[in-house]
Amino acid sequence: MYVCLCHSVTDTDIRRLVRTEGVCTMRELSRQLGVATQCGKCGRCAREVLREAVAETRSDTAGCPGLVAA
Repeated sequence: MYVCLCHSVTDTDIRRLVRTEGVCTMRELSRQLGVATQCGKCGRCAREVLREAVAETRSDTAGCPGLVAA
């Protein structure tokens, strides 16, 4: 599913970045993929996908400042 239309970012792209690069904050995600840097409408969805991906990769989000556990 497309999360950010402005930069053609999918949920798969976000999940891959979390697994391979250890990205766990919106700031890192924005730097890497440009998410939420243009129109900003994708911010909420991107944060949700990021939270899910981090939870799948790690048992907790304690090591990720800026990512609030749901």
